[in-house]
Amino acid sequence: MRRLIKAHGPCELVPQKRTPYEALISAVAHQQLHANAAEAILRRFKALFGRTRFPTPQQVMDADDAALRGCGFSTSKMLAIRDIAAKTLSGQIPTRAAAMKLDDEELIARLVEVRGVGRWTVEMLLIFTLGRMDVFPSDDYGVRNGWRLANKLDEMPKPKEFRELAAKWQPHRTLAAWYLWRAADAGKGK
Repeated sequence: MRRLIKAHGPCELVPQKRTPYEALISAVAHQQLHANAAEAILRRFKALFGRTRFPTPQQVMDADDAALRGCGFSTSKMLAIRDIAAKTLSGQIPTRAAAMKLDDEELIARLVEVRGVGRWTVEMLLIFTLGRMDVFPSDDYGVRNGWRLANKLDEMPKPKEFRELAAKWQPHRTLAAWYLWRAADAGKGK
């Protein structure tokens, strides 16, 4: 890890100022798509609701299925976005302030109940929206590949083994993940 820190300099991770609702909708839009395609879909989605910065959960619930599909969402993503909106309105998906008061595992347990949201998605929310510093996404391809490349291994670690290995980085596992992502980025094509 010392070698990665020296190679990539200080961590530049800055949490985004958005709500869990916004982060989850963005995450669903990005699932299995190139970032540019997902951003185009999100632009059309926001434009569908006029001049608002981001559509409210109620606006999403009131929107026509065809209009949401017209933004570029598949049927399964449209249903996931509707579930995110409904569960935000019900309070299952907390506000940013409320989410900040919940511990990681409690938030994961609540949010994986939402259609289209798995543990990895919640871990990304914890890192990139809430700024939690001790989250280690051991299932993340980039983190696993970064470890493989940094250690010149033939195979990536298995997620369970990797979680155990990452325990030694507590309470800074998010930083470890960030440096492993940099290693993966630097080693693209290897």
